[in-house]
Amino acid sequence: MNDGSRILAEMNDRSREVFRRVVEGYLDNGEPVGSRTLTRSMSEKVSAATIRNVMQDLEYLGLLDSPHISAGRIPTQLGLRMFVDGLMEVSTVSAADRERIDATMGGNEPDVGSLLDRVGSALSGITRGASLVLAPKHEAPIRHIEFVSLAADRALVVLVFADGHVENRVFRPPAGQTPSSLREAANFLNALAEGRTLSELRTHMGREIALRRQELDGLAREMVESGIALWENEGLPYERLIVRGRSNLVGAAEAEELDRIRSLFDDLERKRDIADFLELAETGDGVRIFIGSENKLFSLSGSSLVVSPYMNADRKIIGAVGVIGPTRLNYGRIVPIVDYTAQLVGRLLSDRGKG
Repeated sequence: MNDGSRILAEMNDRSREVFRRVVEGYLDNGEPVGSRTLTRSMSEKVSAATIRNVMQDLEYLGLLDSPHISAGRIPTQLGLRMFVDGLMEVSTVSAADRERIDATMGGNEPDVGSLLDRVGSALSGITRGASLVLAPKHEAPIRHIEFVSLAADRALVVLVFADGHVENRVFRPPAGQTPSSLREAANFLNALAEGRTLSELRTHMGREIALRRQELDGLAREMVESGIALWENEGLPYERLIVRGRSNLVGAAEAEELDRIRSLFDDLERKRDIADFLELAETGDGVRIFIGSENKLFSLSGSSLVVSPYMNADRKIIGAVGVIGPTRLNYGRIVPIVDYTAQLVGRLLSDRGKG
C-alpha cells in the first residue's frame, strides 16, 4: 500500500468527503474551494468551522494547499494523485464524443499519417487540451539510404524501403559536416542496411560501430550514430510525433504559465523525447496519468499527461495517444476518451496490416 492509499484508508467519512469535494470543485472551475461553499453540498449538515478544521488537517497531510490568503483550498500534486488513484469516478465516453472519434476513422486513404493527424485534431478538440499521437515506425526492410546537405546546420536523409515506401527526414548534422562525410556515412549504412528494418539496422549498427570504430572517421561516426535518429518533419505524412491543439493550452494559460507552456512545446518541436514518450506508454497496459512533476517528459510545464499505448494484431505496442492539459484536467472524462481512441487506432492499424 502506497502513502496515498494508506492516508485514504485512514480517513474518516467526513474527511474523505471534504477532500473529494474540494478536488472536484477545483477540477470544475480552477478556483479554491471554501468552507462556506462546502457546507451547502456536504451530505451531512456541518458547520463551516468544522469543515475548516478538516481542511486544515488535510493541508497538514500535504493533500490541500492555500494558494493565497483566503479560506479556500486547492489540491496539491499529492492530493490530485491520491484522488485519481482512489476516489475518481471514471465516466463512459459520451455518444457525441464517440461519434467525433469514430468519424476520424472513416477515410480509406492509405496514408496512416493523415489518419493519425485527424485523430490528434479530434482529441484536442474534444478535450480542449493539446493532443500527442506517436505514429508507428515503418518497419519494412530498407533498400537504400542517402544523405543530402541542405545547409550548414541541416541535412536530409532519404530512406527507400523494400516495399516502395520513401521517407525524407530532416535532421541537424554535427558541426563541420562535409559532403564527403555524408557520403561516407551513407555508404557505411547501405553496406549494413540490406534486408534489415530500421530497428534491426540500429541494433546491428551499434555492434558494427564497436567493431570498426577505429576505421571510421569521427565525423562520419557521429553522423551514423545520430543521423537517422532525429525526426523533425512536422506536418508531413511521415511525422512521427504529431502534436495538435497547442492553442488550447496557450490560450487558457495564466501569464506566469506561458513560459512553461512554451518550454514544453519547444521540447516537443525538437522531438527530443519521442523515446521517452513511448516509454511512458510502454510501462503498463491501459491508460496512465502523469501529474505535474511526475511526468519526466515535460516536468517543467506544470501540466498533466493522460496517455495510452495502442497495439498491433500481435499485441505489440507500436505507438501511443495522449492528451496534455493543466493539472486540473477533467481526468474522469478524459481517461475513457484516450482509452477508447487508443483501442480504436490499434484495431484500425491492425486491420490495415500496419505496424
